[in-house]
Formats: sequence, C-alpha cells, structure tokens
Amino acid sequence: MNINKLRSFLYKTSKYLGDVNAVQKGTIGKRIMRRAAGKASGKLMKKIFK
Repeated sequence: MNINKLRSFLYKTSKYLGDVNAVQKGTIGKRIMRRAAGKASGKLMKKIFK
C-alpha cells in the first residue's frame, strides 16, 4: 500500500468517525450544514481562482 492510498484511507475513516461521533452527540444536522457550506465555498473558490 503506497502512502497516498494510506492517507486517503485515513482521511475517509476519520470522516466516518466524525459522523458517528456527531450522531452520538446529537449534532449531525450541524455537521451536515457545515459540510455543505464547506463544499459550496470550495466550489466558489475554484471558480474564482481558475
């Protein structure tokens, strides 16, 4: 397994663990909204700096 595959696996795993943690705390709605806002701002930045 090369370093990029390992890094990708670790990031995906941490994302899912964060989701599980948010469900346990009851803050999943807040997490979903933050993730959507992050994706939207990323797309906007991509358009600006393209």
